[in-house]
Amino acid sequence: MKTRPLGIGSSNADWMGSLSPKLTAMPLKYLAVPGSHDSFTFWVDVKAPVGPDQKTFVKYLATFFRNMAKKFMVKWSMTQNLTFKEQLDAGIRYFDLRVSSKPGEPGNEVYFVHGLFGHKVKDGLSQINSFLDMHRKEVVFLDFNHHYAMGPVHHTYLINMLMDIFGSKLCRMICVEDITLNYLWEKKYQVFVFYHAPVADGIPVIWPGSKIPAPWANTTDPFKLIKFLETTLKERAKQGSFHVSQGVLTPKIQTVASGLVWGLRDYLVEKNLPTIMTWVEAQRPGVDGVNIITSDFVELTDFTNTVIRLNNQLLSDHARRPT
Repeated sequence: MKTRPLGIGSSNADWMGSLSPKLTAMPLKYLAVPGSHDSFTFWVDVKAPVGPDQKTFVKYLATFFRNMAKKFMVKWSMTQNLTFKEQLDAGIRYFDLRVSSKPGEPGNEVYFVHGLFGHKVKDGLSQINSFLDMHRKEVVFLDFNHHYAMGPVHHTYLINMLMDIFGSKLCRMICVEDITLNYLWEKKYQVFVFYHAPVADGIPVIWPGSKIPAPWANTTDPFKLIKFLETTLKERAKQGSFHVSQGVLTPKIQTVASGLVWGLRDYLVEKNLPTIMTWVEAQRPGVDGVNIITSDFVELTDFTNTVIRLNNQLLSDHARRPT
């Protein structure tokens, strides 16, 4: 199987709303949902300082070599080509979000960050909200799992922003097993926000990060990744949380040094996607199965369609049950 750009379309813009009633009545934690890794990296700002998520020596190199260093960083910081709107149209419903203030910048503004700074968070969230306004049966998972250079005022600013932008679309915390698409549609909920910082504890519409574990393989080897994904699926909590299978490879320092001029996509991701996709195609959702699966460069393969189609197996299982 070769990776191939599939172009940008909106054929999956309403895939949740088009599911069989048998599926919309099942707990959402048992459905297969496509997601993107470092979802916001379709644009990074080479004119801004290097992000605080980077190691000291990287910041030094960027300061010393300036724009030349940042050009190489772009190739290793970007894990997506599609905008939020394009990802949503393609069927992506889980977003991996890392945020930061800009040290030294006045005010409380918060930006997406992955090595380099991306767009303002409020701009990305507004784009997602506009999509949801047009697609009332679609539901998204927003996973704020890394926060850098953020004090209490930045967290308060971001949490208030989330509540202002999404308002009544935000799903209140209840037992995960009770959440179905039917329930969400009845309540007119469309957004789950997960916040991996204690400052948000106790806010009814902000879910703790423990409710959406996303085990990280931290490897460049696709076969070690697959073994890790299999192991962590077996260890998946039986109750109380969603689950993310990160189908992504992570470059080491030596990986970046060896493939500096090629970048993440050309040197590491594209050649290994066929192996990862073969694993994805073989998965089953449901009890003890996959839930959310993430990928880099989601448009390079038939990723979203493949993950969405996994749900058809739940219909086959339902049909085989004795009446």
